[in-house]
Amino acid sequence: MSVPVAFTEPAYGTRSLSDVVPAIARALGSPLPGDPSALDLPEAPSYVLFMVDGMGAELLRRHGHAAPYLSSLLAGSETGTAGVPSTTATSLTSLGTGLPPGSHGLVGFTARIPGTDRLLNHLWWDKEVDPLDWQPHPTAFGRLAAAGIQVTSVNKRDFEGTGLTIASQRGAAYVGADRVGERIAAAVASKRSQPSLTYVYEPDLDWTGHKFGVASAQWLQQLAMVDAQAEQLREVLPTATRLVVVADHGMVDSADDARIDVDEVHELRDGVALLGGEARFRHLYCAAGAVEDVATTWRSVLGPRASVLTRQEAVDRGWFGAVDAAVLPRLGDVMVACHADAAIVSTVDFPYEKSLVGMHGSLTPTEMLVPILVG
Repeated sequence: MSVPVAFTEPAYGTRSLSDVVPAIARALGSPLPGDPSALDLPEAPSYVLFMVDGMGAELLRRHGHAAPYLSSLLAGSETGTAGVPSTTATSLTSLGTGLPPGSHGLVGFTARIPGTDRLLNHLWWDKEVDPLDWQPHPTAFGRLAAAGIQVTSVNKRDFEGTGLTIASQRGAAYVGADRVGERIAAAVASKRSQPSLTYVYEPDLDWTGHKFGVASAQWLQQLAMVDAQAEQLREVLPTATRLVVVADHGMVDSADDARIDVDEVHELRDGVALLGGEARFRHLYCAAGAVEDVATTWRSVLGPRASVLTRQEAVDRGWFGAVDAAVLPRLGDVMVACHADAAIVSTVDFPYEKSLVGMHGSLTPTEMLVPILVG
């Protein structure tokens, strides 16, 4: 099966999100042992890493008039890629650990807990799943801190101590900050120690895109606010401190007539024991012996609206990077990556998806290409 022209493959080892923190470590003069990254960033005594959830490079380029400061940085930069799937939990863990999804194991919005019929939602987590068992590798943040770098995570108070935070950011000092002013003040305060890396997370653009869509006036206004926040960060930080702005994924608006509901197209349920992932990138966990039949049926029903791959086909294509043995059964037996604005929804299993306008998770350029902007 040929790679669809519309898909962007992950650039692990060169310009993916998992390469950013290792590149910052080298720029700070503390390279991480075994760092495979080819990404190069300028030397500096301190870095602020500003993560804007949902601000894909193509969206920023398309709506540059609403973000003049960030657009000025985009003009002279080369874009990076998210990992697969292009979704928040996967991307934030790739960023914080310096590992591709096949190594860190957060392989989607939801994924099967091996040996069970339950899904783990990587954003909301499950108290019965220990994040240290689920993601056992030391984070890049933690490795930098152990090397004597002051590493700080500035994030919403509600996220402190969550499973996702432990899996992706453990080892960093945590500063709870719910408002823009708090976040900027915390970033400035963290510069008192050098060398240092401060991670700042901005969640509101993604929320706005999901609720109103990336073609909405609300999303454009929120992008303008993000741009002002980034510019203010740059203005108040010391001149020697470098600001790097990244995103975890882009987003596409999915029209109602582009959505396929598996609870209305009943043959799509045949042989599927558990439906996981999210609307733009589905993990299908199949009944024993049903993998080939499920793949054939989904290919026939969806046609050009999606690429349908078996687990081995997706692994062989390099979608997840090197895949640890413990991570392999978390991947669907069959995976469905949507093209254009298609979405695979379930009114029974994921009823909230019906209310979403903007979605992400697949490998289209709009979802996969992310900015890596240096200011």
